[in-house]
Amino acid sequence: MIELPVTSEARTKKPDWLRVKLPIGESYKHVRGLVDTHKLHTICESGNCPNMGECWGEGTATFMILGNVCTRSCGFCAVATGKPEEVDWDEPQRVAEAIHLMKVKHAVITSVDRDELPDGGAAIWYNTIKAVKALNPETTLETLIPDFKGKKEDIQRIIDAAPEVVSHNIETVERLTRQVRIQAKYWRSMEVIRILKEAGMRTKSGIMLGLGETKEEVIQTITDLQDNGCDVVTIGQYLQPTKKHLPVHRFVHPDEFAEYREIGYNMGIDYVESGPLVRSSYHSERHIGKSKKSN
Repeated sequence: MIELPVTSEARTKKPDWLRVKLPIGESYKHVRGLVDTHKLHTICESGNCPNMGECWGEGTATFMILGNVCTRSCGFCAVATGKPEEVDWDEPQRVAEAIHLMKVKHAVITSVDRDELPDGGAAIWYNTIKAVKALNPETTLETLIPDFKGKKEDIQRIIDAAPEVVSHNIETVERLTRQVRIQAKYWRSMEVIRILKEAGMRTKSGIMLGLGETKEEVIQTITDLQDNGCDVVTIGQYLQPTKKHLPVHRFVHPDEFAEYREIGYNMGIDYVESGPLVRSSYHSERHIGKSKKSN
C-alpha cells in the first residue's frame, strides 16, 4: 500500500486561502428548511463541503439520492459507509418538489454508491431526472453519477434521461486510486466518461489535490480526461474530513491551481474550474455552456 506521509505543513493550521464564510442569512435558512421538511439528503452536508454557506446562501444545493449510506469506503469521503436502507421509490418526486419550491434555475443531483443493487440504483436515477424535468421544465440539471461498475446498460439509463451535464469524478491520479478510491478503478472511470461522451452527453469530472500526487501526474490525469472526451474539469484542494480519513499531504497554493487551469485550456478542455475551494458542484451553473476563455 502507498504511504501518504503527514508533513509538517499538513499539521499546521489551514492557510488563509482556505478560509470560508459561515452559513448565515435568510436564503440559507430557507434552503435548510426545505431540506429538512422534505427529508432530503445533500452532499453539501454529508460531504462537509466548504462552500455550503455560499451555495445555500444563493438558494442552491446539491441533492444526494439513494440514501446517505454508501457501500464503498473511499479514503477521502465523509459520507457514511455501511449497509444502506431500502430504496425509497418516492424520493424522486420529493426531490423534484423541493427543486420546484426553491425555484432554482440549475440543480445538481448526486448519489452514494449502491453496489448491492442489481442496477446500482440506475432506475432511481432515471426516475429522479425525469421527475425533476417534468415538474421543473425550465431548470437545467447536472447529474454527478457513480461508475455503476462500468455496466453500459446502467449508464445508458442516465443517457436516456438526458440531463444537461453528466459528471463522474476521477478524484485522484492513477497511482493513488487504489488507496483513495478503494473499490473504484481509474480506467473504468475514464471509460464511463468516454461512453457518456460518445452518446452526446456534456461530460465533467473532478480531481482533488494534496494527497501526494506529483505535478506530472496531475497533468497526465487532465490529459487522460481530455483524451476520453471530458468537457469540464474541476480541480480543488483535498481537506481531511476526520482523523480517520487520509491525511492532507500538502496545501496547494492558488498559483499552482491557476497553472493547471491554463494547462487544461491549452489541452483543449472546454471549461476548467481550478482553485483551493473548488468542489465538483461549485459554480456548476456555469458548466453547461462553452467557456469564453476556451474559445
